[in-house]
Amino acid sequence: MNTDVNTAADARGESKKILLVTVHPESRSLTASLSAFAADHLRAAGHEVRVSDLYAMKWKATVDADDFPDLAGDERLSVMAEAGRATAEGRLTADVAAEQEKVRWADAIVFQFPVWWFGPPAILKGWFDRVFTPGFAYGPGLVPYSGGASALSGRRVLLSVTAGARATAFSDRGIHGSIADVLHPLQHGLFAFTGMDPLDPFAVYGTNTLPVEGFEEAKQAYAARLDGLFTDAPVPYRLLSGGDYDHDMRLLPGVEEPGTSSLDRHVRPRG
Repeated sequence: MNTDVNTAADARGESKKILLVTVHPESRSLTASLSAFAADHLRAAGHEVRVSDLYAMKWKATVDADDFPDLAGDERLSVMAEAGRATAEGRLTADVAAEQEKVRWADAIVFQFPVWWFGPPAILKGWFDRVFTPGFAYGPGLVPYSGGASALSGRRVLLSVTAGARATAFSDRGIHGSIADVLHPLQHGLFAFTGMDPLDPFAVYGTNTLPVEGFEEAKQAYAARLDGLFTDAPVPYRLLSGGDYDHDMRLLPGVEEPGTSSLDRHVRPRG
């Protein structure tokens, strides 16, 4: 992505295309309220918004042989290989093809979901499993192996999450670790891996007992993050093809700043 071009375009008020993926089984939930707020706020700013409400869509979360109807009944299912062939030959199921079309259409994707057992709800994990296929999101000739652009390359992505625990539980010495560490498998292992530009996640904490004034404060903070969707700097994750890793995908000695530890080693210095 050419950040300078996009920043200038945003300053001119250029309309962008945004996919909002919302994930909660209850239409009256905080997640649903935040999703509705996000859609309204982005549209009021002049952007075009499409919504994938996975529970309302009754999204099929599991990858299985039903995803590949051309597979012979006695043939062993190799999910990665078959998904790659189906992608290349235009044989993906209609629901998966429709979501891939939305991803291609979008300049940015916002995911709104509750953190359940330190990860996304299973239905969203299933969306990633089925939609981010080889040949579409990654693979030979594409990121991260050769740097070639995938269908996701350069798209901005923002995770907006809710958590029942208090914010201090996700602090530097909190029992759960930072929210960046909790979401690292998505931010780094999925988005950065496939060439997307993940922003720092937005989180609303203490949601089990969130008062009305807390919700209003959360909306104001969320609005600021949505306003920066195309201007805020993405997390500067190190790239596999950027020279920081050896052949065995291990970070080279001395690449990180002194004192850097754990998952922060895989983020380049900011500023």
